Amino acid sequence: MNPDILRALLEQVQAGQLTVADAHQTLASALRAQPYEDLDFAKIDHHREIRQGFPEVIFGAGKTPEQLAEIARRIVSSNQPLLITRVETDAVTAVRAEIPAATYHPSARLITHGGPDQPTGRGLVLVVTAGTSDQPVAEEAALTAEMMGNRVDRLYDVGVAGLHRLLSARERLEAAQVIVVAAGMEGALPSVVGGLVSVPVIAVPTSVGYGASFSGVAALLAMLNSCATGIGVVNIDNGFGAGALASLINHPDRTPA
Repeated sequence: MNPDILRALLEQVQAGQLTVADAHQTLASALRAQPYEDLDFAKIDHHREIRQGFPEVIFGAGKTPEQLAEIARRIVSSNQPLLITRVETDAVTAVRAEIPAATYHPSARLITHGGPDQPTGRGLVLVVTAGTSDQPVAEEAALTAEMMGNRVDRLYDVGVAGLHRLLSARERLEAAQVIVVAAGMEGALPSVVGGLVSVPVIAVPTSVGYGASFSGVAALLAMLNSCATGIGVVNIDNGFGAGALASLINHPDRTPA
C-alpha cells in the first residue's frame, strides 16, 4: 500500500470517518495480496510499493515485446502505476495493445501509465544537463521523478563551455530541494553546480563524448573525484537511478526515522 494512502487511511480513522474494523480490513486485504506473481519468465513484485513507496519498475532492455506487454498488463491490472525503462520501439506497439492509454516518451525511451494526481514531495527536483546530447538520460531522470510524485523543473544545455548560461539561472538552482546533473565529455558540470548550492546534487555521467571519454568513464571518474561537497554519483547513463534517488531525498517521510 502506498504510504500516502496509508496516511490518508489513518487520518480517516483519527477523524472518525472510518471505523477501526474497516481500516483493519483494508490493511489486511493489502497484506494478504500475493507478494509476487510468478509468470515463469518474470516474478512481479507486487509488495514493492509497500516496502519502498513505488511499485516495481520494468527494465525493458533484453525482454521481448510480448514479455513486456504481459508484465505491464499484470501491473496495471493491480491498480499500480506503470513505468518501463529502456524501451525499444518494437515493444511500444505490444504494450499499447494491452494498455491503450500508456504513454511512450521517445527521448527518454520510457513507457508510463498512471502515477500520482499531484506531487507529494516537499520541494522541487531540478534536472540539469551540460549539453543537449545529455537530454535522453536527463529525461529518464525527470520523468522517473515525476512518476514518483515530485515537482520537476528542467534546465538543459548549460555546460561549462558557456558558464554564463548556468549562472544566469542561479534563482532556479537555489529554488531546488535536490538537483540532478547529467553530463558527458569531461563531466565537470556537477562540480560547478555543487559549488553553487547547499542541497544534494546527484551526478549522472553520460556516455556522450569523443574517444578519450571512454563512453562515460572519464565523466564518471571526474564526478567521483569532485572536490565540491554534497555530490553523489550514480552509474553511467543511469537516469532512472538518479530520478529515484532524487525522489527519495525529496520524500523524507518515506524513510525510516
